[in-house]
Formats: sequence, C-alpha cells, structure tokens
Amino acid sequence: MSGLLGRLQRIADIVAALLMGTMFISFIVQVGARYVFNAPVSWADELSVIMGIWAILWATSFCTREGDNIRFDIIYTVVRPTTRRVFDIVTSTALVAIFVVSLPAVWKYVTFMKIEATAAMHIRYDLVFSIYIIFVMAMIVRHVVIFWNAIRGRDQESRPAIPLETE
Repeated sequence: MSGLLGRLQRIADIVAALLMGTMFISFIVQVGARYVFNAPVSWADELSVIMGIWAILWATSFCTREGDNIRFDIIYTVVRPTTRRVFDIVTSTALVAIFVVSLPAVWKYVTFMKIEATAAMHIRYDLVFSIYIIFVMAMIVRHVVIFWNAIRGRDQESRPAIPLETE
C-alpha cells in the first residue's frame, strides 16, 4: 500500500510542478509580449491566473503535509500532547462541518458556471473552478484523518514553520 501511495504522491508532485511551470512560462510570455514586443496577449495572462489557482489548490490538496501548514506554533507546540489533540479535534470538527455544509452550494455554483467561459481561451468556468471541489473533498478527508488520529491518541506532525536548527 505504501508503494502505491508513494507513486500517487509522486504523480501529484509532478502535476503540481507542471502547473507551476505552465504558470511561469505563460507569465514570461506575457511579460515578453507586453514589454519586449509591445503586443500584449490576453491568453497568457488568463492561463497564468488559471494555473496559479490550480497549482495552489492542487498542491494544498495533495502535496503538502499537515506539518507544512501554518498554525499558531507559539501556542500549539508548548501545550501538552493531550491539549494538542483537543485542538486537533476541535479544529478538524469545525473545518469538516464547514466544508460539508458548503459542499452542496459549491457544487451547485461550479456546475452552474458551465454557462460561462473565460474571455481569451474560452475555457468553461466549471472546468476552471472544478479544482475547488477537489480541494474541498481533499480537506474533508484530511481533517477526518486528523480527527481520527487525535481520537486515537496520535499527535499530528508538528514542527516550526522556520527550522530553528539545521538537520
């Protein structure tokens, strides 16, 4: 099972890198077209924005570990492990509730947006925004796992956002 998860993680990382690379290349094309050739291209701007949205939500959904997320480490790391688990239970419960309650409205809005398309590339907005549904579902799963681990007495990976010492 861990071999399969490792391969899926590698694929998710490659997809994130491709999204970021596409965003970067379209940004360079946009800058070059505007400032070198004095002929801006709207598709490059549009593609850059779409890839940025997808890269952020894709990477947050599938590439980041829980320890990579920003939290109030100044409080979280100094309290006892049992208090940390209570924090995890409360926050996970709240986030799962918010995401579950919002999911029908999100689904309705994203599917409704199939009637509109982007101005330059004519990509339907339901395709552009579909990554948000994937993100919401991934966050629900992630926080159910965090909740379950906290109930079972397992701490989440917790480390400072800025390493205090080199490893």
